[in-house]
Amino acid sequence: MEPIYRRKDFFEALYEVAKVINASLEPKEVLSKIVNSVAEAMDVKACSLRILGSRGRRLTLGAYKGLSEDYIQKGPILVAESGLDRRALSGESVYLHDAQTSDEWQYKDRAKEEGIRSVLVVPLMVEEKAIGILRAYSGEIREFDPDEMKFLEASASLSALALENARLHEALKRDYDLLIQHEYRLDDN
Repeated sequence: MEPIYRRKDFFEALYEVAKVINASLEPKEVLSKIVNSVAEAMDVKACSLRILGSRGRRLTLGAYKGLSEDYIQKGPILVAESGLDRRALSGESVYLHDAQTSDEWQYKDRAKEEGIRSVLVVPLMVEEKAIGILRAYSGEIREFDPDEMKFLEASASLSALALENARLHEALKRDYDLLIQHEYRLDDN
């Protein structure tokens, strides 16, 4: 039986994600383009990317596509209260059959209001450490096939790389600015 969603060439879609990542060092812009590309390639209702806070207690929204403002404002994603995200942050890709009924979903009532059913969550990993998650949301009960899971995992890996590159770029820029300020002070003496 042919799936009801349209199939896309995931190699082409992954190439598009990679091009987006290489086009800018501005994290917000890159993350927004990633979630747009992923949502389109997987033909899902929505996609979001969340970044783990410095204390590891909550996931902060980095970018989203296809979710309402009401849903986005529903409240914090607390790692301790989201079994699904705890599993993903341990390095596991997680499929959730129905967010509206699962005990692993923190906001079941809001998932129902938003029309979210099946969810696929993968970690963003940097050197064996999770720094966030990438989620694909379906508006109906849907089994994600192995190619879709691999695509989402590869997109998450590229996203983690993009975030790390942006972080390193900012640190380098900050160090350069400090060096220039120091040079000017030395020249003034």
